[in-house]
Amino acid sequence: MSRNTKINVLLLIVVAALAVLPLALGLGDHKEEPFAGADAEAETAITEIKPDYEPWFSPLYEPPSGEIESALFALQAALGAGVLAYYFGVHRGRRQGEQRALERSRDESGAGGAAPAEESTAERA
Repeated sequence: MSRNTKINVLLLIVVAALAVLPLALGLGDHKEEPFAGADAEAETAITEIKPDYEPWFSPLYEPPSGEIESALFALQAALGAGVLAYYFGVHRGRRQGEQRALERSRDESGAGGAAPAEESTAERA
């Protein structure tokens, strides 16, 4: 198993542990809504500290239900992940293209004008 594979497996185990451990240890059992979002927690804390608090702004769009709000949040997260994955993919592809161009230019200059033999994609990897 290569070093990168070991690191990826370890990261997957850590992520799975972060998802499962709070449920297994019962960390939210004492609350009415154990895994409410930070917005709900902040709203509860504000109303406890200052019950007559009036927000300065109101939301531009208020979803009709919590399920739709969750779906929009998941869509936002998926779009963000897609943009990041695209960026990193393009960045890696450009870097690999530059490396291949560098290798080809070295092969051409070192071959004394002779055309280099074509390599298959399996031989390059």
